[in-house]
Amino acid sequence: MAQLQAPETAIGNGTDILCCYVNITSKIQIIRICNIANWYFERVMFPGQRLLFKAPEQSLLEVHTGGTAGAILSDTIPCDRLICDE
Repeated sequence: MAQLQAPETAIGNGTDILCCYVNITSKIQIIRICNIANWYFERVMFPGQRLLFKAPEQSLLEVHTGGTAGAILSDTIPCDRLICDE
């Protein structure tokens, strides 16, 4: 599966970390970071897809899993738990 990297984002504090998230489910997921003011990150993740992205250390990644009635919040992961080596 191809690896994708989100565009460079700068929030000016120099504390961005490189993160990796993998959708290990058999369902489509929407991942987003909502706890950082004036910063937007949201992606659709297909089953088995891997995503590399940079985010502020204090970010929380929300994982919404698709179902028949829509997407539900299934997990919230601190981005410092998703750190990968460059």
